Amino acid sequence: MSSISKTELFESTPMPRAIATLAVPTIISSLVMVLYNLADTYFVGMLNDPVENAAVALAAPLLLAFNAVNNLFGVGSSSMMSRAMGRKDYDTVRQSSAFGFYCAVAGGIFISLFCLILQTPLLTLLGADADTMGSTVGYVKWTVIWGAVPSILNVVMAYMVRSEGNALHASIGTMSGCLLNIVLDPVFILPWGFNMGAAGAGLATMLSNCVACLYFFVLLFVRRGKTNISLNPGNFGFRKAIVMGILAVGLPAAIQNLLNVTGMTVLNNFTAAYGADAIAAMGITQKVNMVPMYVAQGFSQGIMPLVGYNFSSGNRKRMKECVVMSAKITVGFLIMISAGYYVFADSLIELFMDNEQIIQYGSRFLRGFCLGLPFLAMDFLAVGVFQAVGMGKHAFVFAILRKVVLEIPALNILNALFPLYGLAYAQFTAEIVLAAVAVIILARMFKREKTAD
Repeated sequence: MSSISKTELFESTPMPRAIATLAVPTIISSLVMVLYNLADTYFVGMLNDPVENAAVALAAPLLLAFNAVNNLFGVGSSSMMSRAMGRKDYDTVRQSSAFGFYCAVAGGIFISLFCLILQTPLLTLLGADADTMGSTVGYVKWTVIWGAVPSILNVVMAYMVRSEGNALHASIGTMSGCLLNIVLDPVFILPWGFNMGAAGAGLATMLSNCVACLYFFVLLFVRRGKTNISLNPGNFGFRKAIVMGILAVGLPAAIQNLLNVTGMTVLNNFTAAYGADAIAAMGITQKVNMVPMYVAQGFSQGIMPLVGYNFSSGNRKRMKECVVMSAKITVGFLIMISAGYYVFADSLIELFMDNEQIIQYGSRFLRGFCLGLPFLAMDFLAVGVFQAVGMGKHAFVFAILRKVVLEIPALNILNALFPLYGLAYAQFTAEIVLAAVAVIILARMFKREKTAD
């Protein structure tokens, strides 16, 4: 895509087409990422061993912690890049991308070393016990200790490529790794292959992320001179305006994900008290629930460059049109998905493990989780808008509200009132409040911008 066509996309392309061009590839990429997450659960589930499935579930907070680095340097730098492109400030685009890339590498190395040194106490904190520790260690070895850097770079480079309007290339890069992971999973996991169990799922994930990174490196090499994304160490520096601009958006987004890790850890620890079957069922439920969640997240990420560009260039009317149309699409879609999940919960859980106890647990969990999906769509959209326009403080406040003020207390209260099954309704409780706050803040934001115009 040339610079002229990028400008047309951001400034004059009819809104339905502009949204589709940016959001659809990102959503597809997100769905493929969900499929590869589900693939781990599905193929490990074929072993019909709750301990192996529990290992994947218990390690999930560590993988979620990658998103803290992804958001700090991926969301932060891509937001900075989109706003700089709206001002035609291409030097800032190059310097922002170099800063984000090299800091992401450093962040991945730090996570790997941290988990290597503190592996046993860390996994114990996440809920692993004598039964599940061995399998969890095997999975974490490949996904975190060896796999943190390629996993993080895969996502950060996709954000950067997407910020220039190249959503299709960003999605191809991400999907290449995801599809390879789905192919490799059965080879490494199942008895007819290498019979590595959960550890095999981790190895497949690590190799697949390396391939995705290779795609982005090749893409940027081929497009050198046609892109403002720079991996040149000469463009890396600590220019105050760039560092502060990236951190203003990226740091709240990173803290938001660290709070997500905290929330998942609390949830897993509550669930662990009920045994490996309950943990496995909760892990399957969370993976199934990720499908619509990633659609909503992919949509909000997809439109971020469009929102950020038009906000920075002063075309607030086009920015509002984008947000309103996106809200109608995502909320309507997730209402339909939520209804389907509620009706077919048993069948969806049974796809992953034919175990009567796990199906019983999982179906009741899924019916609780799915109620929050339509409200979550509005929450994600608002946070995406805040990140796109540089309102990092608002995104941070939402993160605090979601986990610290609402969801974690709800986990404690609902588990006390309705042991185990009440845990599934904590997200629903939090998202109702957040959706209402999102609508109020966005309405005030648009009213303020209209008055300014």
